[in-house]
Amino acid sequence: MNSKILTSLCLGIIFLISCSKSGTKVSETTGWKYNDPENGGFEYKSDFEQEAGPGLVFIEGGTFTMGQVEQDVMCDWNNAPRRVTVSSFYMDETEVSNIDYREYIYWLRRVYPENPEKISAALPDTLVWREELAYNEPFIQNYFSHPAYSDYPVVGVSWKQANDFCRWRTDRVNERILINEGILEDDLSQRGENVFTTESYLAGLYTGIEGKRNPLQNLRSEEGGSRRANRTDGLILPSYRLPTEAEWEYAALALIGNSDGEQLSNRKFYAWNGNLLRNKDKKTRGQMLANFTRGRGDLMGVAGALNDGAAISSPVSSYQPNDFGLFCMSGNVNEWVYDVYRPMSPMDVNEFQPVRGSVYTELKRGADGNYIRNKYGELEIDTVANYTNYRDGDPLSNLSTSDDWKAEEMKTQNSENMYSIRESSGAKIKFISDNARVYKGGSWKDRPYWLGPGTRRFLDENDSRNDIGFRCAMTRVGSTDEF
Repeated sequence: MNSKILTSLCLGIIFLISCSKSGTKVSETTGWKYNDPENGGFEYKSDFEQEAGPGLVFIEGGTFTMGQVEQDVMCDWNNAPRRVTVSSFYMDETEVSNIDYREYIYWLRRVYPENPEKISAALPDTLVWREELAYNEPFIQNYFSHPAYSDYPVVGVSWKQANDFCRWRTDRVNERILINEGILEDDLSQRGENVFTTESYLAGLYTGIEGKRNPLQNLRSEEGGSRRANRTDGLILPSYRLPTEAEWEYAALALIGNSDGEQLSNRKFYAWNGNLLRNKDKKTRGQMLANFTRGRGDLMGVAGALNDGAAISSPVSSYQPNDFGLFCMSGNVNEWVYDVYRPMSPMDVNEFQPVRGSVYTELKRGADGNYIRNKYGELEIDTVANYTNYRDGDPLSNLSTSDDWKAEEMKTQNSENMYSIRESSGAKIKFISDNARVYKGGSWKDRPYWLGPGTRRFLDENDSRNDIGFRCAMTRVGSTDEF
């Protein structure tokens, strides 16, 4: 080998070793050092791996057949099978419990003592337990607030309230991360508009109390010192949110336990293998695998030999988890998902990351160009485009897509007339609307048919019931495998 070439290779290796030892990497594009204040301080974080947020389980994405796996006994024709792919994501191990939601209400009362309307809008509707011909008053008084039910799934929460909880949870988790990292200090004096939200912090509108051991060096300033966190640091987690219908169904089926290479050994009727409702393992043989109604008037079985052991819902960690480690994906309570309901969505949505109800927004700015906060410290948003009604069957929603998401026609699409309230014999009957949201999973008051992950029903996003709860999801950024 030419001696000059050999010398160059040796020098290059020595240079790379010295860079790796010092923690400074060099751009393969320009040759400039990363993370070097003498070069302007351009920062680069290599080998980043997202950490799961509190309560979340990693769900490795993949392809699956979404929709009907058994006879459509309801004749709804709304869950035609369709092969789709979902990207990897995270999902709550359990349904959100009463204690989780009580923590949310407690925080609201502490931070917004002068805004009772904020607390009132978040409270679950305990009257969902009231039945004209049933004695359910004790559940009205106790189910949400009594410690005996702390680990039971929260119910009486509308789709909108569930979304508000997700946003609050995002902010509290990210605030705690910044505090644990030393970037911020605990600030219990937060009130009204001066409240930490992830977006207000990133926009520079919330300063809080700076931490005394901030590890983030300001490499872009000659003065040095520390700086605020931003998205490029990878510390701030993506938002907690409701899972899409496809994500929820994929996570419930958990086919990861039924695959041999790329071959599936069998499909599933429920969140577990087979079509039986009782456990067939030797140690737990005969025990129910979920909380549901076995037959007319039989919600829990006979005293001394209870079947599922729960007259209403049961603690969120009851029964055996599925192959993803998720509890109660069949039975216990139904769960809200993100999607707007349409019977034909399975035939219309994309093959990758399918969803119905895409709404694109941006942060609102004032006349001075600055972001606007409301009295609760939340940044206000503008709707850029609403694709809820896209390809929905009427001429307006069949408009061709546009590269300009701000196109006026996209803002005004509306199929409300197709599905709106109709009057019949003096009574108003509510059909599908743009406010109809999907819920899935079956509940303590449902028959086995509804426990199948492919079944789907809908309810107005402002309504709530005593058999509907929810769990949160989070997007996985970067690689599709966890490590």
